[in-house]
Amino acid sequence: MRSPELTENRSGYVNRVGSRTTGRITLAQLPNWPLAVWLLASAVMGWGPQNWVHTVLVVLASAALALWAGDEVLRGVNRFRRLLGVAMLAWLGFALVRLG
Repeated sequence: MRSPELTENRSGYVNRVGSRTTGRITLAQLPNWPLAVWLLASAVMGWGPQNWVHTVLVVLASAALALWAGDEVLRGVNRFRRLLGVAMLAWLGFALVRLG
């Protein structure tokens, strides 16, 4: 439950992007494990030839990014983070359609 002093002197926009529990604005934080897996797999993809290892890394990176984005949509700390999750899921969907 929010204390009254967290929401009294805030504009409507800041009230919408602030954390639901603390009222703080969170735009970035240390990456959680799905995002860290995606970053690592994406970095390694560029090092080698396009073989089965590359394909496995693409699938791993895509699955990790989808997991992270879904988590942000469901449990994001503010509207910005939830919208970021929706945008990533949409981007992944368009990328899958383009590959297919």
